[in-house]
Amino acid sequence: MINKHIKKFPIGLSTLGEIVSYGYYYVDKTPFVDQLTSTGKYYFLSRPRRFGKSLLLDTLKQAFLGNKALFKGLHLEHHWDWKQHYPVIHISFASNQKESAKYTLEDKIAAILDVNAKNYGVLLRGKGYSDQFANLIYDIYQKSNQKVVVLVDEYDKPILDAISDIAVAENMRDILRGFYSVIKDNDDKLQFVFLTGVTKFAKAEIFSGLNNLNDITYNPNYTTICGYTQMELENTFAGLFTSTELPKIKEWYNGYCFSGNEGVYNPFSILNFFANNKQFGNYWFTSGTPSFLIQLLQQQKFYIPNLEKIEMNASGIQSFNIEAIPLVPLLLQTGYLTIKSTRLRGTVTMYTLGYPNFEVRQSLNDCLAEMNVAEPVKDLTYNALNTALTEQRFDNISQILTSLFAAIPHDWYCNNNIQHYEGFYCATVYCYLMGLGYIAIAEDVTSQGKIDMTVILDESIVIMEFKLTTNGDAQSALTQIKNQHYADKYLSYQKPIYLLGISFDPDKRNVRECVFELFKY
Repeated sequence: MINKHIKKFPIGLSTLGEIVSYGYYYVDKTPFVDQLTSTGKYYFLSRPRRFGKSLLLDTLKQAFLGNKALFKGLHLEHHWDWKQHYPVIHISFASNQKESAKYTLEDKIAAILDVNAKNYGVLLRGKGYSDQFANLIYDIYQKSNQKVVVLVDEYDKPILDAISDIAVAENMRDILRGFYSVIKDNDDKLQFVFLTGVTKFAKAEIFSGLNNLNDITYNPNYTTICGYTQMELENTFAGLFTSTELPKIKEWYNGYCFSGNEGVYNPFSILNFFANNKQFGNYWFTSGTPSFLIQLLQQQKFYIPNLEKIEMNASGIQSFNIEAIPLVPLLLQTGYLTIKSTRLRGTVTMYTLGYPNFEVRQSLNDCLAEMNVAEPVKDLTYNALNTALTEQRFDNISQILTSLFAAIPHDWYCNNNIQHYEGFYCATVYCYLMGLGYIAIAEDVTSQGKIDMTVILDESIVIMEFKLTTNGDAQSALTQIKNQHYADKYLSYQKPIYLLGISFDPDKRNVRECVFELFKY
């Protein structure tokens, strides 16, 4: 027998009925249902995976169906016309779409439409998916004598599942474009339309003709429509944590922001955190491997430390085309970057992007470190590097880094000259330090110049300067740190400060020399 008095965590659940009926924690997002339906008709929302989009759509669905009992004690209980019911066509591409042939997606669409047809006792008719969709809307409209609500979950998933093969992805796009065009053609029969997905492909790509679709992805009025705000977390999960635990919880899982205003917690991570007896873990990141993004970062030889802070204008973070997928907007939309702040530059809104929280920063860099070398080498390097830094065994750093760079595959250097750029060595070391969970600051700005890298440890501060043998040796790197008074910036930390100079040989693609000393004020 189910004990309804024990609150449970709705991990992976996306139906309001199950959450409410079986005693799961629920953060009331129904004020947004009231707001959406009161101010418009056609909406689009992009949010990262596992962020509550499916639950939001089901909440809308239950409201339009008139299931008042599910909303007892929620905002919508007294802010909705429960006498009015509307039929709902619910389309979800959330399940895996591994097939790549064109007909398989058409069959999937037909199967989804058939389920909706049976729900309303009508026959699915028509020669193709577009005709079937249009006829379904018409037949339900005629039978119920009510306008129809259309809800589409993960509108872009068939494309994303095939994104590494442009030809297949384009094929998926063409099918979906024809399918979604039916919506605009049936405006007079529709009461409300809401589409969600992860990415924002250009309207001309997917929603050709659907020019009245209101994109609320970065609308400040809807920035917290998915995810948990700080207040929601503290009110809904009160008693599960202490005030002293809260700062670390916030550091790990809060920080997603979609307008430069209020940040939100990742629901999947925070629910898993509580369900696993408050064990910190990379729950969201490990629930889906970003292999395509890792490939893009590798192909473009992106300078990874730049992910800490990127500035773009509004057009730069908006939608894109399948044929030309820009890396940074894709990282933003998929949840590996977020909006940290906004500012006006003249009349142009500028967005500063960065990692949302510790989970993503550490996990992504750990994944990038593994991209360079095989798992056993990475783990051995992690252990050795961690010991050397925490126990101040800097005489071991040269050997550890030599092993690391020696393990990087030869094909990494093919068709490019990255070994002749200091930034390559800096970025590689940076990924390992961040993967270990340290605070590593690349190009750390001081009043006298930029430190190549600063590492902030619990026990000490490590200031690193890198040189290629073409422009200096390890000793000259150490001398630069001292002459430029880089350590002065960290005197207030009242920790030992270690100065570390490292030189690299671009021909051997490895460490040439490493020297260090304890800073003396």
